Parts: sequence; C-alpha cells; structure tokens
Amino acid sequence: MKILPLLLPLLLALPAQAKDFTVAQKDKKFSQAKLEVKVGDVVNFKNEDPFSHNIFSLSDIKTFDLGSYPQGQSKSVAFDKPGTVEIECSVHPDMKLIVEVKK
Repeated sequence: MKILPLLLPLLLALPAQAKDFTVAQKDKKFSQAKLEVKVGDVVNFKNEDPFSHNIFSLSDIKTFDLGSYPQGQSKSVAFDKPGTVEIECSVHPDMKLIVEVKK
C-alpha cells in the first residue's frame, strides 16, 4: 500500500485517451452542423452519398484537403490545436461543419 501514494500522481498525469468521432456525409449534408472535440481527437468523415465529396478546411487552426472520395469510403483528420475549424465540401459548397477543438 505504500506504493500507491507514489504511483497516484503519475497516473493522474497521464494524457487522456483520444476519441474517434464519425461525421457522415449524406444527402449533400454533414450529419451534424457542429461538433465539439478535444485536442488529439480524430474525426472520420464517411461518405454515405452515391457520389464523391472533397472535404477541406482553410482554417488557421487546421488546414487540410482530403481529396475526392466515393461512397462507402472514410477519411480521417486528427485535431492537434484548440480553436474553431470551419469545414466544407468543395463539390457541394452548401455543406458546412464547425468543429470546436477544446483543450
């Protein structure tokens, strides 16, 4: 039992486990308009439409372009800085998603 007080601070200092989130693309829309994640979390963008999507962000917090991908495929993005990330589809400009990345 004497070792527990020594190990407890180490266990509390371990980083939180990153989580995976899935956002579907269906009917030329994202499955949600806003998503809150934590730094280190991963968002999977799954295309459920019968045509291609090209998801991208020009936000300073996270800039990316997933390229065009067809129905049934998923592509992922890890978020490594806190802030607001605006995400769109270059094929369907009305598709928009806000990801709030928290510490």
